[in-house]
Amino acid sequence: MKKMKTTMKKTTINFFVAVIFLLGANIVYADDWLDLVRKYTSADEINFAPDKWESLVNDHSGVENKNILAQWWDTFNDRTLTQLIEMAFMRNRDMQSSRARLEEARAQLSVTMSSRSPKVNGSGSWTHTEPSKNSMAGGIYDSYHLGFDASWELDLWGKKQDTVNAAKSAYEAEYATLHNSWVSLSAEVARNYINLRTLQERINVANKNIKLQQDVFDLLKSQYDAGLKDELALQQARYTLERTKSLLPALEQSLEATMNALAILTGEIPGSINELLKQNITFPELDVRRLNGIPANTIRQRPDILAAEKNLIAQTSLKKAAEKEYYPTISLNGSIGLDSLKSSNLFEGNSWGSRFVPLQISWPIFHGSEIRKNIKIQTAKEEQLLAAYESTVLKAVGEVRDALMSNV
Repeated sequence: MKKMKTTMKKTTINFFVAVIFLLGANIVYADDWLDLVRKYTSADEINFAPDKWESLVNDHSGVENKNILAQWWDTFNDRTLTQLIEMAFMRNRDMQSSRARLEEARAQLSVTMSSRSPKVNGSGSWTHTEPSKNSMAGGIYDSYHLGFDASWELDLWGKKQDTVNAAKSAYEAEYATLHNSWVSLSAEVARNYINLRTLQERINVANKNIKLQQDVFDLLKSQYDAGLKDELALQQARYTLERTKSLLPALEQSLEATMNALAILTGEIPGSINELLKQNITFPELDVRRLNGIPANTIRQRPDILAAEKNLIAQTSLKKAAEKEYYPTISLNGSIGLDSLKSSNLFEGNSWGSRFVPLQISWPIFHGSEIRKNIKIQTAKEEQLLAAYESTVLKAVGEVRDALMSNV
């Protein structure tokens, strides 16, 4: 009976963890949860429960519900579980890699945005010229130059803005990927932790059963020696006792493997957190009544769907930028500085000079169909990402429905 209760608890908790993971709960910024929901979808796209959707978006009183989604592990009231998840967020190596990729995308966005600004370069040179005797040039001379060159490409057709939009969407997609790592990591830690407590409980039950079965065997053995019991009852008791003992090695091996998995997830050396995991060996208690506030119809808050959507938007912007390669490039250029044939008078007032090109146009006439082929490449990539986005949505719907139905 106790084993059955433990199994039922584990099934309920694993179901809760699976639903949270599949819905992609926002586990970082609780206050932004409803804003994320509004951003990811609209009421027109929720066809199966529009009334519930409207109440979710417009009702700001459900602060507790969104806090449950933001830090759902607190629902278990288990200090060790909370500590493990916090350790995983800070030290997990995959998380560190995801954060580094986010910083890379942020830096790339800054680089792309700076491409729209004017560029100013400082320049300086000393040139020594000795023309050949057969040339028409003059004699040997030196020239000195010190100044600044400036250029600015006007974004009249919005090509640079398209590349900025692509970089921005790529950055948002990387953030969604990091968000997905948060959700996956917390769910994986919780699953392993529940499995750990289940194995510890099963080992405790097995040890208690071994003690009881040993007492029964000893009693039957004394009765058999006294001629009060036959050998069949004694052999049955021996078989039951040995069978229970044989379960312990496999359970202990699974327990050690689970502890090692938790250590890796939290970024620690396997074996270093075993003492922590052996403390407060109690099975987490879950208040199922608090689960009523989880809106199962907000599936598009899943970060994997958002990442696929942002990647598609980024590629669409890149295709637009490729199409605008047909348009002419218009830029402004100019320079100002000092020029002289002698270093001694380089800084005199007569050495100042300037050059300004108010309009410079470059228009591609013949590039061997390079632009047209690049547009085909970007279009094919867009079609691939569109199919990937639709596939992600379909799989997400199927996963959530499977998880919800598994506990019916």
